[in-house]
Amino acid sequence: MSYKIEDLKENIKVHLIQTSKFKTNLIAAFFSLPIDKENVTKNALIPAVLKRGSKSLKTQEEINIELENMYGANLDAGIDKIGDNQIIKFYIETVNDNFLPKKENLLEKSINLLLDIIFNPFVEEDKFKEQYVETEKQTIRRLIEGKIDNKDSYAFNRCIEEMYKDKAFGIYKYGYIEDLEKINAKELYEHYKNLINSSKIDIFISGDFESNYILNIFNQNKNLQGLEGREDCHIINNEETEKKEKIEDAITLSESMNINQGKLVMGIDIDYNKPDSKYAMCLYNVILGESATSKLFQNVREKASLAYTARSNYVRQKNNIFIRCGIEIENYDEAVKIIKEQLEEMKNGEFTEEDIENSKKYMISGIKTVADEQDSEMTYYFGQELSGKLTNFEEYIDKINAVTKEQIQEIANSISINTIYFLRN
Repeated sequence: MSYKIEDLKENIKVHLIQTSKFKTNLIAAFFSLPIDKENVTKNALIPAVLKRGSKSLKTQEEINIELENMYGANLDAGIDKIGDNQIIKFYIETVNDNFLPKKENLLEKSINLLLDIIFNPFVEEDKFKEQYVETEKQTIRRLIEGKIDNKDSYAFNRCIEEMYKDKAFGIYKYGYIEDLEKINAKELYEHYKNLINSSKIDIFISGDFESNYILNIFNQNKNLQGLEGREDCHIINNEETEKKEKIEDAITLSESMNINQGKLVMGIDIDYNKPDSKYAMCLYNVILGESATSKLFQNVREKASLAYTARSNYVRQKNNIFIRCGIEIENYDEAVKIIKEQLEEMKNGEFTEEDIENSKKYMISGIKTVADEQDSEMTYYFGQELSGKLTNFEEYIDKINAVTKEQIQEIANSISINTIYFLRN
């Protein structure tokens, strides 16, 4: 496997992941821009509307026929939030040309189809097709309204909203129903043109190919020829640098809903900004609550039998750890007490070298499996691009292995509980 980056045009990069490990080629385009409340809902609509049709293939039916003719290629688009950035993403997956019964240049066709969907939208009277916009507005509405259906995710997002109230990271990636109502086909098309001109664009290709062949396809593509003179794009890079304001007393809040199982989410700030500190933070999180041998799993779930689930996850872009438990409503006070005890034990260094070795093995095993799936490997390198640092898998493993107990304990002593959110009946 080899990975390299080529500048295609101003603020447009092509990332080439050359590998013979898979029978498919995966092509993805990521549009990154700072998330803000004014535009978040419009941004969420863009990929849904673009996927409905282009000038060349005006309907979903025509697109599906084209995909079938390409040996059942798979096309998708969606939205994500990484740190303070909103990500609009497009994917197409096709069979590698080496496995076709005859030579058809399927990789070239798939690249051109994806670029056609993104850069050559179906427009009527200088606006998006109104039917497509109205239909997709209803789809986004259902997604926004449906966020309450998964109570675990709902509680997690509510904790983030409270921790980052009136800040970018607190914005829901699909936006807001009240803003959805105001969007029309003309306004959305104008917004799309601005977005194309000002987003950071990263195009990834994963598969078995020749680099020069790929770059030649892009250079000859007509949809890219009008993208000269694009604006500078400024994504938000808060990795390892965001300064936390010390919280003396954690914010505690609860919300009632018709549920059988309570959802406890504890948002934790990490005020630690030394170089490469994310590796120690990752190991701290694994020991605390990410793995089945973690302190939270063993003490909250197994020994005390207070939780159906007890885990933590580390959000490196914001220097936060989120502890998440599914508990009986009446177990709330005891669960919070034992969680706080585990945090104190970590501060006091009450974890062993064996705990550290197990957490390192856990992390390294996860890193080694990233390259086993094309989308995981692509996501890894895209995360590296957003962070502004390129660390390959071998370097990542070396940095994990270099972490000491003292560094993990330093992390433990830099944390503070910001918010405790409880979803109850």
